[in-house]
Amino acid sequence: METWRIVAAALLAGAGLVAVPLVLARVRERTGRGGAVATSAAVTVTALAVLCLLVLTTLPPGWAWAVTALTGVTVTVVLLAG
Repeated sequence: METWRIVAAALLAGAGLVAVPLVLARVRERTGRGGAVATSAAVTVTALAVLCLLVLTTLPPGWAWAVTALTGVTVTVVLLAG
């Protein structure tokens, strides 16, 4: 496995670790229901895991870095806007 894949997946996971609590907080704020929070947690963590797996295994370099950068920029914007 190439080093760049490991670095990209680690950066994606790091951004995801920040994004998951943000998503959960927004869902809790909007719905106020624990079930909705649990569902969104499962969906968000699964999507993050699938993206990390794709970055590690099959995505070409341009797509892998684009996904990583887009996730990082999105998390940064949400943190600065909130």
